[in-house]
Amino acid sequence: MKKVIIMGAAGRDFHNFNTYFRDNPNFQVVAFTATQIPDIEGRQYPAALAGKLYPDGIPIYAEEELDSLIRKFNVTKVYFSYSDVAHEYVMHKASQVQAAGATFVLLGPKDTMVKSTKPVVSVCAVRTGCGKSQTSRKVAKILKAKGRRVAAIRHPMPYGDLAIQKVQRYAELADLDRHKCTIEEREEYEPHIVAGIIIYAGVDYEAILREAEKEADVILWDGGNNDFPFYKSDLEIVVADPLRAGHEMHYYPGETNFRRADVLVLNKMDSATAEGVDLVLSNLRKVNPSAIVIRANSALFLKNGEQIRGKKVLVIEDGPTVTHGGMGYGAGFVAAQRFGAGSIVDPRPAALGSIKSTFEKYNHLEKVLPAMGYGDKQIRELAATIANIDCDLIVSGTPIDLNRLFKPKQPMLHVDYELEEIGTPTLEDVLAKF
Repeated sequence: MKKVIIMGAAGRDFHNFNTYFRDNPNFQVVAFTATQIPDIEGRQYPAALAGKLYPDGIPIYAEEELDSLIRKFNVTKVYFSYSDVAHEYVMHKASQVQAAGATFVLLGPKDTMVKSTKPVVSVCAVRTGCGKSQTSRKVAKILKAKGRRVAAIRHPMPYGDLAIQKVQRYAELADLDRHKCTIEEREEYEPHIVAGIIIYAGVDYEAILREAEKEADVILWDGGNNDFPFYKSDLEIVVADPLRAGHEMHYYPGETNFRRADVLVLNKMDSATAEGVDLVLSNLRKVNPSAIVIRANSALFLKNGEQIRGKKVLVIEDGPTVTHGGMGYGAGFVAAQRFGAGSIVDPRPAALGSIKSTFEKYNHLEKVLPAMGYGDKQIRELAATIANIDCDLIVSGTPIDLNRLFKPKQPMLHVDYELEEIGTPTLEDVLAKF
């Protein structure tokens, strides 16, 4: 029996365990390590989910303890199981593991993909913040307009009680409160709910799939970060970002998606340079020349945008996009500039608690406040940071209405953004067989 550690961030790691290791007598998973997500270490992967081989569950440690854990448990293999990191980062982790005496392993699609009884369309990306969510919404809208029952299944974000979060179904906004969703979860689920699309998420993705199949003609895999799908897909749509041209060849596992794509959506054409577009297309021709290319804009919509002109504005952006996604700004910043903000406030001096720590970790951020909210405490710190900022107006580029969570003293305008295809082919063309 090989002793194993799974390196993760509360998502792909749990799925890899469930599909490859659970009930497998050839391995003993002695620990998960965790990074990216605040305060997840020190918890347990519960016995209720871990299977008969793990009656006490599996401990979760901070990734900083990896070297000592390899020695303590005499680990022979370490499985890297999280996403949206540079290739160089992955190989540094591989070197660290090998230096400690263990073998470094990456599980692939055939090891971890679950087969559905229904047709599956997947939407993934080469990086966080490419426009995957708006593409998923457009796919769902097209399928629904053709009379198909669609169930969207979102890449996991289980940061609470894992056993309770085994299978989650969201059909109305009240479900977000019932499941005690974080801001990061709400950003992905709320737009689907508003559009009338049932969405599933949780921890056990085969159990989730079997529930979704009961009420769907088509399964829509709505991917997270730049991970590859958990399900075997009949059509793999991948979104690329020419504002970060070249990243499609330098990040894991975004390059995997780039090479696997049946359809590549080249988004943000309205703000990209010709050089950025050409580089993405050149890379595609080298590694995946048969992929269909759809060109698109990330169109912004802002009600009462004229209120911005001349004002002192605080911009709030989608957290993952501007933190580990590496973007310096998002839709909120673009909208504030487009509508003539007098000035855009630097939020860093006002940051409190974990929000301050976020700025210290992601020091490329200067003029935007990431909407971090991985738990109740962090949401309170975000609200307190906003209350600490002197501004006339807030422009929110998150996909959700933050007013549902707290009421800032300043008026807040919400930016919507939707995929707007340019010319042909379109998503409707490539979805015709569904």
